[in-house]
Amino acid sequence: MKILIVDDEELSCKELRYLLERSSRVHDIKVYEANDIKKAEDVLLTKSIDLLFLDISLSNDENGFDLARRIKKLAKPPYIIFATAYDEYGVDAFNIDAIDYILKPFEQDRIDKALEKFNKITHNTDSKSKRDEDKKSSFITIVVEEHGIVIKKENIVAATVSNGILTIYTDSKKYQIKSTLSWIMEKLHENYFIQIHRNTVVNLNKIKEVQPWFNNTALVVTGNDEKFPVGRSYLKEFNNRLGL
Repeated sequence: MKILIVDDEELSCKELRYLLERSSRVHDIKVYEANDIKKAEDVLLTKSIDLLFLDISLSNDENGFDLARRIKKLAKPPYIIFATAYDEYGVDAFNIDAIDYILKPFEQDRIDKALEKFNKITHNTDSKSKRDEDKKSSFITIVVEEHGIVIKKENIVAATVSNGILTIYTDSKKYQIKSTLSWIMEKLHENYFIQIHRNTVVNLNKIKEVQPWFNNTALVVTGNDEKFPVGRSYLKEFNNRLGL
């Protein structure tokens, strides 16, 4: 993890560096320092900075907000935490998407909380990116009896879960693994799959027929003649998707 401190006060830089390096909230960090905007930009252009601790009032009448606005134009801008002696600019800081605003003199507990916030945000972002990549993939890989099975998503008819066992139905086979319905739903694109019951998701392109079912609900019949009931709370969305 690469961190850049931008502050024209040498003692503040050293204090912040010390607190960052002794924090248990980050590991394997590399800390860079810059005392003006030009030096900060040089670091940003040559290093892949993940997190920026930015003072507001810099030397030569420079303003940290000017640098923050320029950073936002980068293809992959670092996250920004303002670290300053001024408490009146908090609203302005958050208006340019700073993730935190900490005041001098710095304290370990406050630095740790700011780093925790950074960790939480980046974890959620990484998780979302991973889910998006999973949805874009054309395949799902599962392990059955120590064998890796690669399934084309377009061949998945439906998936159901019961007692912790996930059953994946394809055109010609079905596979059972220990998993959850949410696990497979995170990998399936919502344009092609729909949840029809708390324990069932089906491929819209594999639906052959919709039959009336108990209590004014419906029964889905797929191309391989499997049948799946539609839960009452899912019926409206199901009918809308199929234009019923």
